[in-house]
Amino acid sequence: MIRVPQNDFFKEGKDGVKRILTPDDKKIDIIEFEDKRLCYVKSALGYPAIYPMHETHFEPKAEAILMDLDGTSVHSEEFWMWVIQETTARLLGKPGFRTEPEDQPFISGHSVSEHLQYMIDKYAKDASLEKAREYYFDIVNYELSEILHGRGKQDAFTPTPGLKEFLTTVKSEGIKIGLVTSGLYEKAMPEIISAFRQLDMGDPVDFYDAIITAGQALRKGQTGTLGELAPKPHPWLYAETACVGLNIPFKRRHKVLGIEDSSAGVVSIKLAGFSCCGVSGGNIDKAGAGDMCDYRADKLSDILNIIL
Repeated sequence: MIRVPQNDFFKEGKDGVKRILTPDDKKIDIIEFEDKRLCYVKSALGYPAIYPMHETHFEPKAEAILMDLDGTSVHSEEFWMWVIQETTARLLGKPGFRTEPEDQPFISGHSVSEHLQYMIDKYAKDASLEKAREYYFDIVNYELSEILHGRGKQDAFTPTPGLKEFLTTVKSEGIKIGLVTSGLYEKAMPEIISAFRQLDMGDPVDFYDAIITAGQALRKGQTGTLGELAPKPHPWLYAETACVGLNIPFKRRHKVLGIEDSSAGVVSIKLAGFSCCGVSGGNIDKAGAGDMCDYRADKLSDILNIIL
């Protein structure tokens, strides 16, 4: 993390602030006082939030694990970043438009609207978020329908190597498993359903003890749920999965381990009060969030040594 002397609300040396740190992707600031730490979560949509940062520790044997979907359970980030790219291309009227490597930390791991707003701010300043969302869901609905009917991008969703063996071992040990994603329901469920089909694991709704998504998309003529302004890196998805979905109270959070491959997810787990294991392959290190991980793992099987 790099040191930042001030942000919109806090300044070093004033009101008890000792120092301010921020990861390389600049999505959050960590405000350090003598007796506490706060996390200032920024927002591309104009709704930042400030959360306490609780001390976290993990004590095996785990009562539950909380697993991210994209990148951790299923490899799909390339597909969803491609959808963001195609949405931007349509906004610009440039079919050959391509994103740049430095865009990756800002178009993965956060909410759809956060991703789209980033692209608008950088590439299409005259475009509206409403129009971008319209194009995005047109592309998503078409591509997901094609995939579920055996057409389209057949390599869009692939299970993470060792996923079946890891999940079945954890379940056999009596450990609860929660699946957590910033993806909207209509985006997330085809991913895990596709992965479970490939692994011959049946219905994921029957397998997991809880599945929490960012809810339903708000579109004209349809109702939506709160998911676009409170996804990762906010704590609510992980907190709800553990407390409501798995019935594990906050005071027993030391028996829960979160598993993530994205910087936004790592922050979300930590703000929810849980220890975090960062897995390889995502943007944790590129975003500068590696110091926030309590554990690291190159593959899912490595995590068994931590939770058992």
